[in-house]
Amino acid sequence: MRVVVADDSVLFREGLVRLLAEKGHEVLDAVGDATALQEAVERNQPDLAVIDVRMPPAMESDGAKSAATLRARHPELGLLLLSQHIELHHVLPLVGTPGFGYLLKDRVLNLADFTAAAERVATGGSALDPAVVQALVLTRSGSALDDLTERELDVLGQVAEGLSNTAIAERLVVSERTVEAHIRSVFTKLGLSDEGTNRRVLAVLRYLEAH
Repeated sequence: MRVVVADDSVLFREGLVRLLAEKGHEVLDAVGDATALQEAVERNQPDLAVIDVRMPPAMESDGAKSAATLRARHPELGLLLLSQHIELHHVLPLVGTPGFGYLLKDRVLNLADFTAAAERVATGGSALDPAVVQALVLTRSGSALDDLTERELDVLGQVAEGLSNTAIAERLVVSERTVEAHIRSVFTKLGLSDEGTNRRVLAVLRYLEAH
């Protein structure tokens, strides 16, 4: 895949560039501010933009704001946001759209998982840190999510990350049949259709946005 990386930390930015290159991906540009990010995407037309949420010039949510602008201009562009902290205000309109991911830097401990998430987002999938999903849930009270068991919420978090049933089973150390049963129960309780991995992820996330 063809990638543009945007992060104001030189060490972190160069680390991402090296990691992606070692995995066989083409890093077209690596920049340190939101303005340069916009220009790099327009110039290179990448498959994926890896974006730090807080960047110059304002050092607030410039990366998240730029991501929203880029999505409007380039609907097919994959957007993978990285942050030290969870920032939902400017991110919510993007959550649930194809080709969007949001990972916390401190929780990116497995490089293989990170590159898999990047590749998934670049091809229209999703990748959300479980902590981000939890934050979305906690901002909605009195919803049908209250009817879910702790295990069902756990499985829902894995689904929202974009993982397959097989991957969820491996991560939770349960059978794939058990995962399927939990997912059926989740969608029954939420009144959502269980048709296709991407569709069910988007449905869950949009449900979270609306409640």
